[in-house]
Amino acid sequence: MADLSQSHRILFFNTLAFIICFACWTLNGVLVTFLNDRGIFEWSVVEIGWLLGIPILTGSVMRLPMGILTDKFGGKPVYSCLLVLSSIPLFLLPFAYNFWTFAILSFLFGMVGTSFAIGVGYTSVYYPKEWQGRALGIFGMGNSGAALTTFLAPTLLTKFSESDPENGWKWLPVIYASVLLTMGIVFLIFTKNKKIEAAPKTVSQVFKPLKSVRVWRFGLYYFLVFGSFVTFSQWLLPNFLNVYHTTLVMGGIFAAIFSLPSGVIRAYGGFLSDRFGARKVMYWVLSSSVVLSFLLMFPKMDITTSGSGITAAKAGTVTEVAKDKIVIGDKTYPITQEDKNAKHSKFLPSKTSWQEVVVEQNQQVQKKDLLAEGITQIHFEANMWIYLVLVILIGSAWGIGSAAVYKHIPDYFPNEVGVVGGMVGMLGGLGGFVGPIIFGYLLSTTGFWTSSWMFILAVSLICLIWMHRVVVKLMKEKSPEYAKDMDRKH
Repeated sequence: MADLSQSHRILFFNTLAFIICFACWTLNGVLVTFLNDRGIFEWSVVEIGWLLGIPILTGSVMRLPMGILTDKFGGKPVYSCLLVLSSIPLFLLPFAYNFWTFAILSFLFGMVGTSFAIGVGYTSVYYPKEWQGRALGIFGMGNSGAALTTFLAPTLLTKFSESDPENGWKWLPVIYASVLLTMGIVFLIFTKNKKIEAAPKTVSQVFKPLKSVRVWRFGLYYFLVFGSFVTFSQWLLPNFLNVYHTTLVMGGIFAAIFSLPSGVIRAYGGFLSDRFGARKVMYWVLSSSVVLSFLLMFPKMDITTSGSGITAAKAGTVTEVAKDKIVIGDKTYPITQEDKNAKHSKFLPSKTSWQEVVVEQNQQVQKKDLLAEGITQIHFEANMWIYLVLVILIGSAWGIGSAAVYKHIPDYFPNEVGVVGGMVGMLGGLGGFVGPIIFGYLLSTTGFWTSSWMFILAVSLICLIWMHRVVVKLMKEKSPEYAKDMDRKH
């Protein structure tokens, strides 16, 4: 019981440090949007995408080496150094004066994103196998740090800017840096070091697990469930500002409503993985991601297209043209007029159709000639509250999936949790890096915000199909007779 008590204490400090690190890691989502919106810096959509993604890049590519260092030296010294050193570029961020200085400092403080790889290795050595799903799930709740940033940062920025519109924002990175530095000192004083007891390994032995296709498959899952979570933790704020015209504070609250359940529910994902198995949980997660991203990809739109027109039933001369009819000889063609007072549904797509006359009086027409062009207008409100609910649901599914992915790692790689966890975390973090950049280019190319959900749908389908093929292959290998019988009967 004493050992378990010690484990819980380490888990508490691990999770608290991860919450703070994740809050700092996603800082640019709010800060860059605020600075651009207030005109303090004038960045393009693509530049904003890069600034959102750059900290994620550092925290992603450095997860693997930090995981290796954690396996070798233990979590305490590595985590403490990370917290203290990462505070320095945040203290310097107020001195950034253009895109490049902001980008370089963002690249440096993005190191806080490696805290996940450190924490996974540090947590797993303190818990037995039957506890690891729950422990890593609770640790993963640190993702909710993104909610703290999206919830608190807009309010703080607004408050600081009331007295100093140009420089008030500079207090925010200083506060974040101070919290990081304080946590680093606390971590150094109150935690105890522990590492995997194993014989020293050569470089080739350390990296040997990375030759397994399984590691890369887990990495793709994490690219989706974690990378998408990180991306949308930052992307939703400008999304709500531009599409639904919310205020910065309200948009921040909505982004926090997405981030908080997604982070907190990760602990429940660990419990589900321990009880039902990670693979079964991933089936539900990936299927949910496919369905929900499909529903979310339809933009708020008004589309005008060709509708049902009117053609002449026989040749003749147009004897009368009015708004509501066309007369040719003894035949009258009624015209549907545009209803300018038509009411649109707030929840479902709705359409209105009308016709516009394209012939003139006394004009000779032949059979099948067009008399009135049909026009159809499709309207979709993309109700904000329904959109928000769907976003929360898909974020919660990703939170559960993040825990399920990491439940696999100690099972398959018990002595290489740091390096494999670092690699999987790196691939997931890369999803958070490339996400804002890809979304920025998609928005620039297509002109609508929900193009990002089309990308998510494609990745979700790839993950689901790949996992299903692996499961079917395993069933055929372990139960070939049953598989053959199933093929014959179905």
